[in-house]
Amino acid sequence: MTGGLRMIAGCDEVGRGTLAGPVVAAAVVLDATRPIVGLADSKALSARRREALDALIRERALGWAIGEATVDEIDRLNILQATLLAMQRAVAALSVRPSLVLVDGNRAPELPMPARAIVGGDALEPAISAASIVAKVYRDRLMVELGARHPGYGFERHFGYGTIAHRQALVMLGPCRAHRHSFAPVRLALQGRFPTQQDQP
Repeated sequence: MTGGLRMIAGCDEVGRGTLAGPVVAAAVVLDATRPIVGLADSKALSARRREALDALIRERALGWAIGEATVDEIDRLNILQATLLAMQRAVAALSVRPSLVLVDGNRAPELPMPARAIVGGDALEPAISAASIVAKVYRDRLMVELGARHPGYGFERHFGYGTIAHRQALVMLGPCRAHRHSFAPVRLALQGRFPTQQDQP
């Protein structure tokens, strides 16, 4: 509690459906005295707008934090459990302790404080919108770095999503350490088969 107000954190993840890279979650506690205009679901914003809002969120929020689950953890636990783990890590890393956590989606992780899942919350709750922006900007930058470390896959362009160019590179080059080997398109590529759009993770 700060100033008699409930401290509400928003939490969201990015990268759940990609074929490579970690799943990243962010948790944000906004400051009601320092509002941020234009918060929205990160997917509805341009990259330039996300970058500008990310800087404002980090400057004005009472607290923000990032949590990740690695490719190895995704392959070992499954993507749902790894996503919940990333969310737990993000909330645990906050410099302030929220009294309530609002999570985008239909399932909230187990936390030491009350949590509520909200379907479509990234477009409805400003704190979740802020978390989606921070997570998206952070992960996109991470994927650009992975693109430099693993050239040829185009991570810096598609950020790990299963585009046709990415699937073609998977067959030509084979998966790298950044790929999620438990996902069907990556498994097919290991067999030398071209993964189609119908091959879901």
